[in-house]
Amino acid sequence: MLAVATAAVACGHPASARAGEPFPSLGVPSQLRAETPGSPQGAPAPLYGPPGRPAGPPAVPPTTREAIIGRAEKWIRAKVPYAMSGYWSDGYRQDCSGFVSMAWNLDRSEWTGSLTSVAERISKDQLEPGDILLFHNAKDPENGSHVTLFGGWTDSSRTRYTAYEQTRPATRKQATPYAYWTNSAQFLPYRYRGLAEGGGRNADGYPGRETWRRLFS
Repeated sequence: MLAVATAAVACGHPASARAGEPFPSLGVPSQLRAETPGSPQGAPAPLYGPPGRPAGPPAVPPTTREAIIGRAEKWIRAKVPYAMSGYWSDGYRQDCSGFVSMAWNLDRSEWTGSLTSVAERISKDQLEPGDILLFHNAKDPENGSHVTLFGGWTDSSRTRYTAYEQTRPATRKQATPYAYWTNSAQFLPYRYRGLAEGGGRNADGYPGRETWRRLFS
């Protein structure tokens, strides 16, 4: 039986300075220093939620990097509210792993403990838009488990990246220290196994790149 996981730090990040653009965050946001509110997520579940849990291994439908980022952007534009037991109109659970399941176009909502069943470990140097950074705390899933979608590097030193993630209060995209604000060493990069060739994006071609360089270089 899979335990119910939580993404204890999947919330509390400051909003971007400009809509749709990353901004230079300096250190851990005060909200994360002050508290780590729980953000539970459910076990693997069919689209649109209960009844029942899916049987057998998840399907791995083919997709492209461009399609992954495109689906993530739809939730960004819709500002999908975070909900540990809610399901958006497209059928996916409105938490961090439900968001990645949607972006990867899976046939159900996975959780941080099962996303690796459709992914493979990669290195930091291999990261490209559409990959993920995942921390699943197997010993204590309620303590810090979270996942973000990698959107590209925001600096040439590759110390920050654009993170797409489902957090409280809603889906957001912002510049984030590699690998994450908290538990950074525990976040590992993974790549979806159903990734098709073509339709990719360069890892340095992050949204707002030129604005970032003009303002902060």
